[in-house]
Amino acid sequence: MQRALMQFFKPENWFTVREALIQAGRQDLMGNGCDCLIPAHPPKEAIEARRRRANEASREDHYHTVANPAKGEPAGERSLPNHGYRPGRKGARRQDRKRNETKWEGNGSDPLA
Repeated sequence: MQRALMQFFKPENWFTVREALIQAGRQDLMGNGCDCLIPAHPPKEAIEARRRRANEASREDHYHTVANPAKGEPAGERSLPNHGYRPGRKGARRQDRKRNETKWEGNGSDPLA
């Protein structure tokens, strides 16, 4: 934090300088006046730098994968049947029936015969 305070003029340090000033109890140095170290609102560069750091941190430890059955990978959540938000409601059963009817209409065979 001391380094960020020494480099308060760099826009990418705005959030760190703000936290340091708050911890030191010097909110009077934040604002748009001539005697203030940092502006009241973060500059565009500070927001972009913060977004870049957040994206870099999330890339290292977090990623999405989707199972590929062609490679023999086990089925994941996406391959499970989706029963909707409220599967027990009356309209859900009607929709399931409609889906089944339309599924069998396409190939000409009757599922009940």
